Amino acid sequence: MVSSTNQSAGAAPGEWRPSVNPWMVAASVMLSTFMVVLDSSVANVALPHIAGNLSASTDESTWVLTSYLVSNAIMLPASGWIARRIGRKRLLIVSILMFTGASLLCGIAMDMPMLILARVLQGVGGGGMQPLAQSILLESFPPHQHGTAMAVYGMGIVVAPVIGPTLGGWITDSYSWRWIFYINLPVGLLALFMVNLFIEDPPYLRHAFRGAIDYLGFGMMAVWLGAMQLVLDKGQEADWFEAPWICWVAAVSAIALAGFIIREFMCREPIVQLRILGNRNFCVGTLITGIYGFALYGVTAMLPLFLQTLLGYSALDSGLAVSPRGVGSILSMVIVGVLVNYVDGRILMGFGFALLGYSTLMLGHLNLGISIGSVIVPNLMNGFAGGFIFVPLTTMTMSRLRRQEIGNAAGIYNLMRNIGGSVGIATVTTILVRGSQSHQNYLAANLTASNSATGMLLQGMAAKFRMGGSDAVTAQYEALGALYRSVQQQASVLSYADNFRLLGYLALLCIPLVLLFQRLRHGAKKDPDVIGE
Repeated sequence: MVSSTNQSAGAAPGEWRPSVNPWMVAASVMLSTFMVVLDSSVANVALPHIAGNLSASTDESTWVLTSYLVSNAIMLPASGWIARRIGRKRLLIVSILMFTGASLLCGIAMDMPMLILARVLQGVGGGGMQPLAQSILLESFPPHQHGTAMAVYGMGIVVAPVIGPTLGGWITDSYSWRWIFYINLPVGLLALFMVNLFIEDPPYLRHAFRGAIDYLGFGMMAVWLGAMQLVLDKGQEADWFEAPWICWVAAVSAIALAGFIIREFMCREPIVQLRILGNRNFCVGTLITGIYGFALYGVTAMLPLFLQTLLGYSALDSGLAVSPRGVGSILSMVIVGVLVNYVDGRILMGFGFALLGYSTLMLGHLNLGISIGSVIVPNLMNGFAGGFIFVPLTTMTMSRLRRQEIGNAAGIYNLMRNIGGSVGIATVTTILVRGSQSHQNYLAANLTASNSATGMLLQGMAAKFRMGGSDAVTAQYEALGALYRSVQQQASVLSYADNFRLLGYLALLCIPLVLLFQRLRHGAKKDPDVIGE
């Protein structure tokens, strides 16, 4: 480590660079971020085990996920304000301590309320790490290395949700669900050591901010996000707006959102600086990352479900089947980390969304007779597309912001991706259930007694059951039951195909949106306060 200075070698006048090698900074924040993103998905496959071990219902066990998501979402946009008040390094250390300590509480939880409370603390600790990691990386690397830095960061963000279900399934089957939380302890302690050793606050954050706390803004933000997440998680289960309580909670969320927006524009020191959305590149990037989150999380949630419910894969086998997505992501991150310095980011994003749309539309052709190759190939392409989207999207979104705005912007940016993911999962789940019912009605309408093909099929199935030892009447009922189950399966397959096509078209819709980005002109006069110049 060299002596601490405000100017490192190669930095332009007025720029700040850390006194340590920026790659050590990257390794420090990547470790903590990977741990947080992994934990958001690793518990999914363990829910039945958690419910059984703690004597809880399946509905109660879903609060293990919901409580984490709500508290995590509330902290994302607030992290920039808190960092300005107590310092970025201090907030990161506190977040890692809280997340690691909460992981220990999750592992030793004796009942469901204790586990849910620990997950809330986990969400609070983890919520600040993603935006903090992004802002630290963007300020630690010079502008011409921002793409490379985001590629390294993206490996954790994109790969962790992919391997999470596989790792969670293996740990739960081989050991105990409690170990999916215990594994965070050594990782958290190592991250804490590295952050304390290598992370520094830039000069403008070394003087504590003493402005008034925007309690009202924070409260309305918490109500808005908490109520919205509750509606998205429980909406389909409660038949959406047919349930009065869903209508009331949705109304509370909408009113809190409106009040939050008004408050943040009127407050002198708001908890979230919404005026930053007036920056064209940031506004366009925030919109696109929301749509990208919708498509990404939608596909990630549906494919393992399809493999387990219709093809009979185990949780571990389904995780292994979709794992090529992670391989594709790593390959593309390496390639894009180099290309982003030479190729217009809009071209890279256009290619990425085209590949994402095409590979997702390929999944729309899945059926009950597919081989494992029909899953691996589109998954590999899907993951490969992720690098071409994530790296230039993050870089261009932040490219025209001032350094003092990065922390606040990163919180909003990550929040929008998470909101897009929550809306996406809720949407595809609803379409899956209701689409299956619609397709089932259509298919069953063609299975009439006057249909000769149906009659021959039933006769053949009944004959097989009679050969198995059933009498004529029982064999007929068994044939009808088997035919009905076949109709249900085919209806589900068609509904999954509808969802994959919807997500594919949504990805293709993003291609014209990337043209709205303004390209950063590196030949223009530099402003040292602007992160991308």
